[in-house]
Amino acid sequence: MRRKSTSFGFLHFYCASLLPSKTYSTGALCELSGIFQTLKDFVRLSAFLLCKSFAQMAEAVNPKAYPLADSQLSITIMDLVQQAANYKQLKKGANEATKTLNRGIAEFVVMAADTEPLEILLHLPLLAEDKNVPYVFVPSKQALGRACGVTRPVIACSVTTNEGSQLKSQIQQLKDAIEKLLI
Repeated sequence: MRRKSTSFGFLHFYCASLLPSKTYSTGALCELSGIFQTLKDFVRLSAFLLCKSFAQMAEAVNPKAYPLADSQLSITIMDLVQQAANYKQLKKGANEATKTLNRGIAEFVVMAADTEPLEILLHLPLLAEDKNVPYVFVPSKQALGRACGVTRPVIACSVTTNEGSQLKSQIQQLKDAIEKLLI
């Protein structure tokens, strides 16, 4: 009995955080908590219902966010960003990305297309083009933040140069893939 009240409390909090305040009732939540025997079932179902496909996310982003990486390239970018964070070859945030471009140590720049307002980072593509550095937009700032190894959303990051880096070949392959998007 105690477990059911705990899952009901979580369910109530979860639905309250997702739905507008008057779109659900306590009775409906009681029915839902009876349906879901375990909290794990509820989490699985809610993740399934809330997950957005890449196509939906791409439609929702600002058309100024060009070039936007497709789903496969986004996964590759996030993976390399995560590795660069581990090798200390990553600068997080629009200000630090601007500094790396100005100093000439940026390999490529990644920006989040769901930034609001997008104009706060639209100086980066201009600067990147002046410095001949590839840049790309990914759909989610939350996912970019996770890849950077922080809990907060990150709207821009820059992978920096390092002479003896083990990531050099991966960075070069990704730079080529990003440049193909611009053509």
